[in-house]
Amino acid sequence: MIWRIGTEILCHHSHSSMKEFNSFTEQMKTLGVKRYLKVCLEHAFHLLCNGLIDEAYQNLSLAESWRFGEQTAIQDKEMKLIQAYRGLLDYYSWSKQKTILLEHGQDGFEDLSVEQEMHSCFRKAAVNLKEIIKIPGVWDLFVKCYVDLLEFYGDHNEARQVLNEYAYNSKFPANPNAHVYLYQFLKRHGESKKSLISALKILHDIVPSHELMIDFNTMLQKSKKRKKRRLGLEVIFAALDYAGWKENVKAWSCLARQVKQIVISEKHLDWIKQEWNSRKDWWPAFHFSRYLAKRNWQENESLSYEKAVVAGILLGKDCKYFKYVSHQGCKAQVKRFRTLKKFVNKHNPVYLRISG
Repeated sequence: MIWRIGTEILCHHSHSSMKEFNSFTEQMKTLGVKRYLKVCLEHAFHLLCNGLIDEAYQNLSLAESWRFGEQTAIQDKEMKLIQAYRGLLDYYSWSKQKTILLEHGQDGFEDLSVEQEMHSCFRKAAVNLKEIIKIPGVWDLFVKCYVDLLEFYGDHNEARQVLNEYAYNSKFPANPNAHVYLYQFLKRHGESKKSLISALKILHDIVPSHELMIDFNTMLQKSKKRKKRRLGLEVIFAALDYAGWKENVKAWSCLARQVKQIVISEKHLDWIKQEWNSRKDWWPAFHFSRYLAKRNWQENESLSYEKAVVAGILLGKDCKYFKYVSHQGCKAQVKRFRTLKKFVNKHNPVYLRISG
C-alpha cells in the first residue's frame, strides 16, 4: 500500500525528481522482499518511460540475479517477465547495431566490433524472448521481436513455427494479432493464396471489422471457386456493418463491384438476398439516408458514387440516397453518374427480386 501510494504521489507531484523516485523505489525493494521483483519491474517501466534505457537494463539485470529463499510460483512468473523485458532491451540494442551496420555496410564500413556486439545482443535477446512466448498468454511485442530476429538471420522455419504456435495453440487466448502476424509473415515470403486465405478466415471469425478484410475480400473474389466468392460477399457486407467502415471507399468499391457483377450475370442473386435480408431493416438509415447522401456528395464524390451503386441495387431507383447522388452527379455532368442511373433503371426488377 505504501509503495503504491508513494509511487502515485511521486509520479504526479510537480516538484518530484527522478533521484527522489529512485531513492523511494530502492527503499521499497528492501522493505518488501515478497514484492521485490514486482517493484523492480515497475521501476524499470518508469525508467523506460523517462528515456533511461541503460538504467532500466541495469535494474532488470540486478533483479534477475536476485535470490531470497525459496521462490514462489508468483515470483517465478515475475522473474520470467523480468527476463523477457530484458530480452526486449537486448533486441532494442540489436536493432540499433543493425541500423548502423546496414547504413554503413555498402560504403565499405567494416567494423567487426559492431557486428560482434550485434550478434551478442541477438543471442541474449533470443534466449529470453523464446522462453516467455512458450507460456500461454498475449505476447504480441515479444513475438514480433523474436520473429524479426529469426528472419534477419534466415531462420524462416523457426519463425513460421513460432507464429503457427502463437496463432493456433488452443492453450493461448484467442488473439486477432496472432493471425495478423502469421498472415504478414506468409505474405512476405510469397506463400500460397490458400495459406493466406486460411489465416485471414480465422481473423474474420474473430474480428470481422479488421482492416485486412479488404485484402481478404480481394483474394476471395479472384478465386474460381464459387464458395470462396460467396464468402467474399459475406466478408465485405459484415465489414460494412461497423461504423468505422461507413466511409471506407475501398470497401464500398469492393461491394459495388461484386453486386454489379452478380446483377449483370443474373447468377447468384440469392447471395445478395441472403445478406440483405438481415440488414434491410437497419442499413437504409445507417448507410443510405438523404442526410448521408448530401454529406458524402459534398465530402467525397468517389464514396458517394460507390454507395449509390449499392443503394440503387439494394433499394431500387426510388432510394433517397441513390436519387440524390445520381441527380447531383448528372447535374454536374459527370458521365459515370449518368451511366449509373441508366444501369439502375435497367436493372430495377432485380431490386424487386432481392427485396421480395
